[in-house]
Amino acid sequence: MLSALRKASLVSRAFSAGQKRFLSIHEYQSVQLLNSYSIPTPKGIPARTVDEAYNAAKELSSTGSVIKAQVLAGGRGKGTFDNGLQGGVHIVQNPEQAKELASKMLGAKLITKQTGAQGRICNTVMLAERRDAKHEYYVAILNDRGVGGPVLVASAQGGMNIEEVAAKDPSAIITTPIDFDKGLSKREALDIAKKLGFKSEGAQSEAADIFINLYKVYKDKDATQIEINPLGETADGHVLCMDAKFGFDDNAEFRQKDVFALRDITQEEPSEVEAQKANLNFIKLDGSIGCLVNGAGLAMATMDVLALHGGNPANFLDVGGGATPETVKKAFEILSADPKVKSIFINIFGGIMRCDYIAEGVINAAKELNMNIPLVVRLKGTKEAEAKAMIKESGLKIDAHDSLDEAAEQAVAFAQA
Repeated sequence: MLSALRKASLVSRAFSAGQKRFLSIHEYQSVQLLNSYSIPTPKGIPARTVDEAYNAAKELSSTGSVIKAQVLAGGRGKGTFDNGLQGGVHIVQNPEQAKELASKMLGAKLITKQTGAQGRICNTVMLAERRDAKHEYYVAILNDRGVGGPVLVASAQGGMNIEEVAAKDPSAIITTPIDFDKGLSKREALDIAKKLGFKSEGAQSEAADIFINLYKVYKDKDATQIEINPLGETADGHVLCMDAKFGFDDNAEFRQKDVFALRDITQEEPSEVEAQKANLNFIKLDGSIGCLVNGAGLAMATMDVLALHGGNPANFLDVGGGATPETVKKAFEILSADPKVKSIFINIFGGIMRCDYIAEGVINAAKELNMNIPLVVRLKGTKEAEAKAMIKESGLKIDAHDSLDEAAEQAVAFAQA
């Protein structure tokens, strides 16, 4: 179930008619949000300089601390920094060690299984008090299409990849539907805690309160997912959220200003950030053919046709129905700035969108940017004849085609030349 939901989320992010960010926030921000709802966590102190890291470690010296790179990617503990430091999570023995580790983490890029080879910059570290768990649990709240609403997913096998747990032992996963309006009752939450194996009444009650309050955060903040892994039970019988991952619905940005103010664009692909500012639906990919298309469905079809002819798209780019010559020019700036792009394929169906607007944007961009990347254009629909005439009269070397297959084949040939 979790795998299917995440796969669906990825597809919607890349190919929806409107670009979807599903905002993620850093761990230290998650800790602050959890604490604001009286959800217990180990104390966490963010640090953006080596001196701040030193002082934070001093403040936590009574319990000892752990230093964690604040990078929006999974697998931080097993990651490697581009300066050679192994691991984005380390136990800190003393404040001097915290200072030394922070000096190697801050400003460096952490490469994990989720970041790709380019890694992601670490601008902040978090010093967390060291609280050892005698048992680790998993808990998440997310939407389940099968149920038609939110569910609480929990397992006594925390600290592990939950999808692996579900694959090996489905019975280890407890899924509980949640009434959207009422949330979880204390009785329901206690029942979940008992099923998970919390022994003492105190631990059961603390776990139940966490479940109840996690749903309150989920609903109040328009979250798409809250994942706590691990939820730890300490030796003295207390229950703490020891790591948290949040996702938020970008459609709710207008009413969640405080949450979206936490967005860290240094963790995002710069070209996607630029495209978003211009209201372009853009996702960077790894191929060599830049694509400029109107409509998500046509964009996917275009990518398929390129692949059919042996090419690889460098991006998903839907300029939408309201594109202007200015936004088209911006799209070309983004495409031409990618050194991997060897040809650009423009495939436009003029329904709401006018082909002559696209042609004007293409011509202006080619002239102003002094582009030397081969351009292949296919225009069909509203103002098609006018657009073709504009391209012909421009004197620019633009390869125009009526056939989608022929145009795609030419774009691939240019990219591979």
